[in-house]
Amino acid sequence: MTTGKKRGVLLMNLGSPDSTEVKDVRKYLNQFLMDGRVIDKPYLTRALLVKGIIVPFRAPKSAEAYKTIWTDEGSPLIVISKHLRDAVQQQVEYPVEITMRYGNPPPGVAFEKLLERMPDMEEVVAVPLYPHYAMSSFETAVEYVKEIYRKKKYRFRLNFVTPYFKDPDYINALSEHMRPYLQQDYDHLLFSYHGIPARHILKSDITTKHCLQSPDCCDVASPAHAFCYRHQCFTTTRLVTEKLSVPKEKYSISFQSRLGKGWLEPFTDVRLKQMPGEGIRKLLVVCPAFVSDCLETLEEIEIRGKEIFLEAGGESYAMIPCMNTNPLWVKALSKWVTEF
Repeated sequence: MTTGKKRGVLLMNLGSPDSTEVKDVRKYLNQFLMDGRVIDKPYLTRALLVKGIIVPFRAPKSAEAYKTIWTDEGSPLIVISKHLRDAVQQQVEYPVEITMRYGNPPPGVAFEKLLERMPDMEEVVAVPLYPHYAMSSFETAVEYVKEIYRKKKYRFRLNFVTPYFKDPDYINALSEHMRPYLQQDYDHLLFSYHGIPARHILKSDITTKHCLQSPDCCDVASPAHAFCYRHQCFTTTRLVTEKLSVPKEKYSISFQSRLGKGWLEPFTDVRLKQMPGEGIRKLLVVCPAFVSDCLETLEEIEIRGKEIFLEAGGESYAMIPCMNTNPLWVKALSKWVTEF
């Protein structure tokens, strides 16, 4: 069906180094970790910490980690994002492009590509590929794209799809994507979400008095939940497990990829060590904070996570891949940008 709307679509993902060379990984990490919404310290403190301590030590190790997942086509995240773009393009009449918060392609390049394909474009609908709101993911991606949009003084309108952590189409796509993996024999299903510092939760609390103030704060209705990453992770987990009829005693939540102290708990790597001692020998892991497989899923969870669990006495371990280009996920994205 032709709508006649002069619209472009922008799919926004995290990004990746251009290669596994240490210099490219160093460049990527500097851009990523110098983001004030990722490490929310004063600029000089952040620069000293990132450029003087973290990146010099982390870049070589990260480069080796990237080598374990790199494909002939390049970074899995970039390759999958391109495939997702192509799949959505087949479902909508609007031009579709991708952009990354860090690395390539940047927003300005993506906007220009959209304009090349539709010179009289009147609006862009941007979809952050982050289901849950966090200042270090959803917020920084949106604000970065807005910044480029303002600097370039584009004449088209710019709109964003809001976090879809409980959207029925997202929940359905994720649940049905997971369903075949649950047919195997397993003891436990672990929902491993990307971790963030607890202070980010507090900073995002628009009420200033709700988040992390009580053990059940995420279960008590509050306007703060519109921006609370923890609540949104819990909500996604509840809706998916209800749809898949997973008993409460058979699943749990943890947070991965921590950097420093004061991050959301329990930590995924710690739980992977503990679970075999608790009688959990056959484990499934899913990472709903990611819609595209990347370093944090393929290397951290699928490779290192498996090693941790099996060395601790586990018998079998499987990571459920991200939705990537699952047809139901493509259908959901296409519906959102069409009906926006």
